[in-house]
Amino acid sequence: MTRLWIGLGALTGLLAVALAAWAAHAAPTRLDPRALAALENALRMQGWHALALLATGLWAERHASWLTHAAGAAFAAGLLLFCGGVYASALAGLSLGPVAPLGGTLLMLGWALLGLSAFRR
Repeated sequence: MTRLWIGLGALTGLLAVALAAWAAHAAPTRLDPRALAALENALRMQGWHALALLATGLWAERHASWLTHAAGAAFAAGLLLFCGGVYASALAGLSLGPVAPLGGTLLMLGWALLGLSAFRR
C-alpha cells in the first residue's frame, strides 16, 4: 500500500505541474476570470495533496496502520472528487453537484486520519 500512496502522489504532482503550465500559458486566453481563479484553486489543492500522499506513503513505511491507509484513501478520493469537480466546472462549465464539497470533506478527513495515526501505537 505504501507504494500506492507514493505512486499516486507522484502522478498527482506530475499532473499538477503539467496543468499549471497550461493554466499559466494557455488558460488566460480561454477562461473567464472566475473560471481561472477556480482552476488555480484546484491546482493549488492538487499540489498540496500530492505532497500529502507522498508523506502518507513515507509515514506508512514506518508506521503502517489502518488509519494511515485510510488517510491515503481519503486523500486519493478527495483529490479525484474535489479537483475533478472544480476542473469540470472551470473548464467545461459542468456542475457535478456536491462532488467538490464531498471531495473537500474527504481531504480534511485525510488530514485528521493522518494526524490521528501519529498518536496511535
